[in-house]
Amino acid sequence: MRLVFPPIRRSRNPLVRALSLVLGLAVVGVLLVFGVVVLGVLFAGGLVFLAVRQWKLSRARMAGSGARPAPKDPDVLEGEFVVIRQGRPVHH
Repeated sequence: MRLVFPPIRRSRNPLVRALSLVLGLAVVGVLLVFGVVVLGVLFAGGLVFLAVRQWKLSRARMAGSGARPAPKDPDVLEGEFVVIRQGRPVHH
């Protein structure tokens, strides 16, 4: 299926052309201003979100600083591991 649009009839009147140009620029300007406002709101909201998150984390650290956990042994590797023996095929 092919879309066929009617041909655009451009006015020959220079005043109508100038007004349509000014109207087009005004629409583009309004869209740019709206985009900048939305970007500013998102940026401010992100800053507020990060500030609240940092504030909560700092309060949690302050409350949990009374009971210190035992220091971990730096020679101990924590996590999941699989022992692979040399000479035998490994089936995963």
